[in-house]
Amino acid sequence: MTDRKIRKLRRGVVVSNKMDKSVVVLVEELKLHRRYHKYIKRSKKFMAHDENNECLPGDVVDIIESRPLSKLKRWRVLKIIERPVGENE
Repeated sequence: MTDRKIRKLRRGVVVSNKMDKSVVVLVEELKLHRRYHKYIKRSKKFMAHDENNECLPGDVVDIIESRPLSKLKRWRVLKIIERPVGENE
C-alpha cells in the first residue's frame, strides 16, 4: 500500500462566500527578491470547497489541496482558525 502524496497547505482570509459550498480565499506571502534582497508581498485568490457553508468574510482559514472538485476548485477548507471580532457563530 502506498502513502498519499504530500498535500499543500495554505492559510488565508475569506473574501467571498456568495456561492453555495464555495468560498474565495486570499492568500498572501512574502517573497525575497533575488537581486535586491527585499521582501515583496504577493497575493493570490483560491476557490475552496466549504461543505457546511460555515465560512464568513474575514475568517482566517486553512485550506488543503485536493482533487479537482469543479472547473476552478482544487482546494478544501480544512479548518477555521479565527473569526473577526463581533461576528456571531
